[in-house]
Amino acid sequence: MDQNISTDKLAREQGQREGSFTKMIEKQTSRVPSMVYLGLAVGSIALSAGLAMSEKRKGWANFVGLWVPSLLLLGVYNKIVKIEGSDQGEKSQLMH
Repeated sequence: MDQNISTDKLAREQGQREGSFTKMIEKQTSRVPSMVYLGLAVGSIALSAGLAMSEKRKGWANFVGLWVPSLLLLGVYNKIVKIEGSDQGEKSQLMH
C-alpha cells in the first residue's frame, strides 16, 4: 500500500515538472508564426526534389524528404496550442 502511495506521489511530481517544462516550450514556440512550419515543409520538399535529381544524392533526398511530416505535425501542434491552449485540462479541474 505504501508503495502505491509513493508511486502516485512520484507520478504527480513528474506531471507537475512536465507541465511547467511543457508550458515553457509552448511559450517559446508560440512566438513562431504557423506559416514558418509550412514554409519549412515546402522548402524541404523542394530541396528533396532537387537532391533527388542528382544521382549521388538520393540518400540525402530521402533524408530531407522525411522532415516534411515532422515539420507539418509541429505546425499543427503549434496552431492547436495557440487556439486551444495547453492548460485546458487544468482549468476544468480548477472549476470542479
